[in-house]
Amino acid sequence: MLFYKLKRKRGITMALVINERLCKGCGICIEFCPKQVLALSNKGKVHAAQQDLCIKCGQCELRCPDFAIQVLKEDKGDQS
Repeated sequence: MLFYKLKRKRGITMALVINERLCKGCGICIEFCPKQVLALSNKGKVHAAQQDLCIKCGQCELRCPDFAIQVLKEDKGDQS
């Protein structure tokens, strides 16, 4: 599993998580990423090639047919 910690946005910590075991390398997430953050590795699996460009839109998670990608957020102010 690949875990990419992304820059904070208004006090919210974001993370992009890619489960390589679930990824079949179809490239759908790559095509829908508006900032071309994702790419195929030499293993034929998706990875965040340019994670600093990620705008945390969630299109990769939404479009992945194998549920191999998660965009997680944790609000540091929310203690509930």
